[in-house]
Amino acid sequence: MKKLLGIVLSCAMVFSMAACGATATTTTSTAASTESTGEAAAEGGNASDLKIGVILVGDETEGYSAAHIEGIKAAAAELGMSDDQIIWKYKVEESSDCADAAEDLVGQGCQAIFSNSYGHQTYMVEVAEKYPDVTFVSMTGDFAAISGLDNFKNAFTSVYESRYVSGVVAGLKLKELTESGTLTPETQPESFDADGNVKIGYVGAFSYAEVVSGYTAFYLGVKSVFPTVTMEVMYTNSWFDISKEGAAAEALVANGAVIVGQHADSTGAPAAVQKLKDGGKICYSVGYNIDMLATAPTAALTSATNVWSVYYKEAFSDIANGEPVPTDWSKGYSEGAVAITELGPECAEGTAEAVAAAEAALKDGSLHVFDTATFTVGGETVTSAPIDLTYYDYSTGTPVAVYEGETKEAITDGYFSESTLRSAPYFALRIDGIVEDAEPVA
Repeated sequence: MKKLLGIVLSCAMVFSMAACGATATTTTSTAASTESTGEAAAEGGNASDLKIGVILVGDETEGYSAAHIEGIKAAAAELGMSDDQIIWKYKVEESSDCADAAEDLVGQGCQAIFSNSYGHQTYMVEVAEKYPDVTFVSMTGDFAAISGLDNFKNAFTSVYESRYVSGVVAGLKLKELTESGTLTPETQPESFDADGNVKIGYVGAFSYAEVVSGYTAFYLGVKSVFPTVTMEVMYTNSWFDISKEGAAAEALVANGAVIVGQHADSTGAPAAVQKLKDGGKICYSVGYNIDMLATAPTAALTSATNVWSVYYKEAFSDIANGEPVPTDWSKGYSEGAVAITELGPECAEGTAEAVAAAEAALKDGSLHVFDTATFTVGGETVTSAPIDLTYYDYSTGTPVAVYEGETKEAITDGYFSESTLRSAPYFALRIDGIVEDAEPVA
């Protein structure tokens, strides 16, 4: 594809994607499990010769980066890699610090460099242009396929699938609460709208397509087992802000939400819900990235999560075997790349069985998360959703095309096909039943 103009490195990241938001100084260390077997080493080719660089926006104290760290270490262990084969860069800001970190990793002999934040992408591609013999992977990025660079890649999981399944868990809890008479218009009137729908809430980081895709999948999962539900989304404008995420959860519960989901990276929302539950409110939490039971032992129902070891093992093996890393990688339940965490003690009876059934249907393709028969937009069934794959720079306030991409149809065979046109999510439809707050939480 044609590169239309030079990348503006201060680009505002409007369209997507996951990343997080911890900021601090860059530090370097090495780590990876040293356990291995002969079979695993053989599967990974000559993995003993690999040197991998990792650029993280956070560290092990922040859920999103912690999940990547765990996945990398697990993949390295399976392939028999030693500690000194992975060089870590923690808390790298979405700025020229990323380019500096990547340059340093190249200088230390890394054959491949992985970054985990969307805001790193423009800096990663800058360095990738200078070093064509090094593979650069920008997680959650969205323009590798149209960049014209053979050594620049994007990857993300199909986490919308596990968000849907976590919604099934939440929906079954709502069903139990209402059918038992625990939750009624008389006992908790603020939790029902004028049409008798039960209210739930969602703490979102930004109004990017990835967050919209995720909260819609969660809502559709809830609705699949408990149809009379409406959801309010409140944004924090930060990937990681414990105070804002907690405040958003509190505001959502105050507005009547019985269950609060999240696409933000801290434990702020589950902690706030647990406190409110302990104070007598009927409210529960569904988290993201990590098991939240330590934070919310009775309020947490489960968390949607990524199994990053699946991707990293595949990528490391490709590099060790001299094979190209996929330009756009996105896998879900069928490859074990997504999951939900342990079910909480107050999940409804029969939840484990319902989860197993939903997961099986996602694996065999009989269930599509964004089946157009299950939602409407403006009261109408959606029959077409063209996706413009051009990458735009929004830093000046007026969108300017940087890399030219095609416009392709996302709806095929009666469902919106997510993360197939590229790895990063692009579902941005605002479906009926979900309301976004106009202003982010203060």
